Amino acid sequence: MTWTYRTSSRTVPDAPPPDRRTDLATRLARVRTRIADACAAAGRDRAEVTLVAVTKTYPASDVLHLAGLGVRDIGENRDQEAAPKAAEVAAAGSEVRWHFVGQLQRNKARSVVGYASLVHSVDGVRLATALGRAAARYREQPLDVLVQVSLDGDPARGGAVPEGLADPPPDRQLAAVAEAVAGTPALRLRGVMAVPPLDWAPERAFERLAAVASTLRDKYPTAQLISAGMSADLEQAVAFGATHVRIGSALLGNRPPLR
Repeated sequence: MTWTYRTSSRTVPDAPPPDRRTDLATRLARVRTRIADACAAAGRDRAEVTLVAVTKTYPASDVLHLAGLGVRDIGENRDQEAAPKAAEVAAAGSEVRWHFVGQLQRNKARSVVGYASLVHSVDGVRLATALGRAAARYREQPLDVLVQVSLDGDPARGGAVPEGLADPPPDRQLAAVAEAVAGTPALRLRGVMAVPPLDWAPERAFERLAAVASTLRDKYPTAQLISAGMSADLEQAVAFGATHVRIGSALLGNRPPLR
C-alpha cells in the first residue's frame, strides 16, 4: 500500500504509519517525561513513582515491546485475559511484574496468585480471606496487597469504606479489610489504591486518599504504597503522594470497546 497526500497539484508519497514498537516508544517517552515533570513540581524523587502500564485489551506482543523498552510493571484488570497473557509473556522469556488492578472475584483468587506480584483491588474481608488461602497454598512468598478505598462511601462502586464516611456492611469496612490482610501470613499489606469518583476533581480525591493512607501507615508500617492516577490525572496523583500510576490510553492508545 502507498500512503499519499496532496500538495499543490502533485501527489507526494507520505511515510507509512510507525510500527507498533516505535509508536509505544514515542508514547512511553511522553509519559515518562510527564511523570518526571510531576515529580519535579512536587519536589519528589522520580524513583519514588512506578509506572504501571495497563495493557488490558492489548495483546501480549505489546507487553513484550514495553518490556524491551524497559517497562517492568504491567497491569491487568480481568483474570480471563491476564492469566493467558502472563503465560504467553513468560513463555517468550520476558520477566515482568504483573499487577492486578481490577475488581476481583473470590473464585479467581487461585488463578491471580499464580502470576500477580501486587493486587491493587482488595476491598472485602472475604476476598482477603480467599486470596490468603490461595496464596498460602500456591505461592512460596507472601502476596503483596493494596486495599482499594471507596473515597465517596459508595460500596457499590467498589472499595472498602473508611470509618465515619458511610455505614457499609462489615465485610467492606476499611479497618476490617486492612486487619484481615495484615493478619494473614500469606498476604502482605502494602498500602492503598483508589479510583476517583467521576464527579470529583482529582485533587479532592487524591487528597482524601493521601489522608487515608497516612492513617493506615500509622497502624501498619508496611503500608507505604499509594496506587493513584491514570492517563488524565497522573500529575495530580503524584502531587498527593502516589507511588504507582496506572497508565493505559496515554501509553497504548484508545482502547476498542469491550464486548
